[in-house]
Amino acid sequence: MSDLQWDEVKDFFDPGLVGALPDVFVPDASADDWQTVFDMVKARGWQWEFRLGGVMSPMPLATEALVRSADAELAELRVWPVPGVLVIFRLVVAEEIDFDIDLRELQGQAGVDILCGFLAEIGRELKKPVLMTPEGGNRAHPVLGYDPVLNRVVLLANPLFR
Repeated sequence: MSDLQWDEVKDFFDPGLVGALPDVFVPDASADDWQTVFDMVKARGWQWEFRLGGVMSPMPLATEALVRSADAELAELRVWPVPGVLVIFRLVVAEEIDFDIDLRELQGQAGVDILCGFLAEIGRELKKPVLMTPEGGNRAHPVLGYDPVLNRVVLLANPLFR
């Protein structure tokens, strides 16, 4: 049984309403948390690519990937936790793990189950919340996220789009 049901969250999965790439993040993170994510990706056997400035390269240590000059190329980790679903982690600052997931790949109850499972895996591993806001939305007002106290993904806002 999924943490959330399609009928209660479908508005938050509508690319036309919240954007195709909602903002998903782990606040109050560290370089160690980033390393935990890197290690988790490898341990789970998920397909991945590490890119620096769009060029594929071996996955470095998180501390190496995060220490770059302001004008350095963008570092990103692309992960496919399940076939057909791409998650893009962007290594901008150590203090926040930031990633995108395309809602067009997550429609229906199966999509909700995949997203809830992925957020829960990250949150459980880090023992931290994993939050989602509409694309470009206010990070102080997430719509759903993994709650480490409840150990599940919960709805954090009321669907107002109907």
